Amino acid sequence: MGSTRIIIADDHTIVRHGLVKLLQQEEDMEVIAQADNGMSTVDLARTLSPDAVVMDVGMPDLNGIGATEQILRDQPNIRILALSMHSGKRFVVSMLKAGAAGYLLKDCALEELVTAIRTIVSGKTYLSPSIADIVVENCIRKAPETEPSAFSILSQREREVLQLLAEGNTTKQIALTLHISPKTVEGHRLHIMGKLNIDNVAQLTKYAIQEGLTSLEI
Repeated sequence: MGSTRIIIADDHTIVRHGLVKLLQQEEDMEVIAQADNGMSTVDLARTLSPDAVVMDVGMPDLNGIGATEQILRDQPNIRILALSMHSGKRFVVSMLKAGAAGYLLKDCALEELVTAIRTIVSGKTYLSPSIADIVVENCIRKAPETEPSAFSILSQREREVLQLLAEGNTTKQIALTLHISPKTVEGHRLHIMGKLNIDNVAQLTKYAIQEGLTSLEI
């Protein structure tokens, strides 16, 4: 059996390089590409068909949740491991609902990352211990069924537009990035504001940050 072919997706260069250096030491793993945003990750996955993607949750242009959804829609056999500094329930549940096979916190030991990759590639699920507690509690309380979030209120395209808007892109820039017309972008923006009952960009930006759609800091 050949090496596990892996894409590393993280918007911090030093994190990516550290992960690559670690995984290069493993005889059964090969890092075939790196990406610093969600859209590049989706494109690379489509082109290279890796066995696994180590996916940061908070990335610019398209976050890890949206990227996971898009990759698995076309290539359901790719295994995705979320690697994040966020242990909040909304991030964890949204990532797992998007189809991630595992969720690991960035403060984990490096050896745990290797174990997690081997686990998900074998067809199993891997969760950091603290994450497992969140998932168990969520299953018992069924909280996400009753708690509205950006992922239940907005469509995938609307979430993409909202993230780009919150990150300071103009209507024209968003149109170019998503390959749609400026008029369509405006239409999405109006629908987003209507669904969320928000009437200004500042509040939309705050909402996007709170919902984990963007890696911007409050």
